[in-house]
Amino acid sequence: MSETGSPVALEPEQHIARLSPRMARRLALALTISVLAFVLVAASMDAKPFEFDALTFGGSFLAGLFAQLVDGALGMGYGVTSNSLLLASGLPPAAATATVHVAKSFTGAASGLSHWRLGNVDKRIFGRLILPGIIGTLFGVHIVTSIDGNTLRPWISAYLLGMGVFILIRAFRAIHIAMPNLRRVFPVALLGGFADSVGGGGWGPVVTTTLIGSGHEPRTTIGSVNAAEFIVSLASGLSFTVLIGIQHWESVAGLVLGGIVIAPFAARLTHRFPRRTMMVAVGLLISGLSIFSIVRAFA
Repeated sequence: MSETGSPVALEPEQHIARLSPRMARRLALALTISVLAFVLVAASMDAKPFEFDALTFGGSFLAGLFAQLVDGALGMGYGVTSNSLLLASGLPPAAATATVHVAKSFTGAASGLSHWRLGNVDKRIFGRLILPGIIGTLFGVHIVTSIDGNTLRPWISAYLLGMGVFILIRAFRAIHIAMPNLRRVFPVALLGGFADSVGGGGWGPVVTTTLIGSGHEPRTTIGSVNAAEFIVSLASGLSFTVLIGIQHWESVAGLVLGGIVIAPFAARLTHRFPRRTMMVAVGLLISGLSIFSIVRAFA
């Protein structure tokens, strides 16, 4: 409160979450141990635990590198990118979807940790993304296991295409960063969690695109959305594991390790990109992916 009794607006920096180097190292060690434990458990549960498909692992590792580089730097694209690459490699659609969501539980933790360490996370946005994101993703899991998710993808892609074009238009105008409108976060996160489960990826495209398009600061928006994605992906990953199971553990391991390796570098790209460059990159990426999804849906 000010001397006159009126509330004083907090500076944006007071809402930024940061990790100390010691805590970052501890959390990174815990994540590494969790990944190793998961790979060992998944391999032991495989029908042929002593057979290792190096080609599948290598292809998934490269897919994880590229997908996380895109997602960590631009705040979107991991699910869509990795899912498309896995399908192109010959993995069945149901297995590819389950693989991506399980892998995102770990890569999301690595990406969120990196953004948290660099001060890219706004605590106000992060806290309001969690609950609606989980609700949306659980509802999406229920839908995708009951109805063919392909029928919904064109509608989601059309929305994303419109947002991508809108961001490109804003990028070439004078950029005015507005204070975060926290009332918009709940419905956006709800839709993002739903789209992510149904469309094989969509948390970043829906949430990041909408918030940046409404005037939120790109760097902290991308960091906050990536940090929240860990918890949302964990909910969907556990749900898909229970309902579908892990059929190709080499693919999961490859995606996870590739994403963890590149996550710190991708987060630094977000920290250093100029705002206009980031907005153009986000607009082009989401527009291109949306057009591709629409064409593939109606082909």
